[in-house]
Amino acid sequence: MALQSGNYVLDAQHSTVGFTIRHAMITKVHGQFTEFESVINFDADKPENSTAKATIQASSINTNNEERDNHLRSKDFFGTDENPTFEFVSTTIELQSEEKATVTGDLTINGITKPVTLDVDIFGSAEDPWGQTRVGFEAATKIDRTDFGIDYNAPIKTGGLLLGNEISLQIDGSAVKQ
Repeated sequence: MALQSGNYVLDAQHSTVGFTIRHAMITKVHGQFTEFESVINFDADKPENSTAKATIQASSINTNNEERDNHLRSKDFFGTDENPTFEFVSTTIELQSEEKATVTGDLTINGITKPVTLDVDIFGSAEDPWGQTRVGFEAATKIDRTDFGIDYNAPIKTGGLLLGNEISLQIDGSAVKQ
């Protein structure tokens, strides 16, 4: 089924907003945010007129380690008391094909806004068993955490630093037409 014009809401029960960061220079830590919402307004006739907006609750971070998650919520990282949400607002959406798109927009973390570009793979559109039109996609980008004021680090005995600066962000999405 071709993508249809309309407003689509990200289905949080069937979507994941995750990240990966290098840890101790030898491994990666994966995590996700469990509370988020996003609305995509898609114009099939003029995809360039489409928009996307997302809000992530920073305190919903989950790395499967409560002590680490609490540290990530602190002022060393996200300062969730002062900056409870991350925001993304698209500035351009370019559809290269029915399967590929590029979404550029402004990402705000810790009150700092920087432009980012998401590479999007569109898996298609289908009607689910309950009569809802869904679009499946994956969106990915990489950011430098220090660009958003996340500078915490610690030296490790074998040389180098505990945390890498590059964070890979990935959204596995299922959006439902409203």
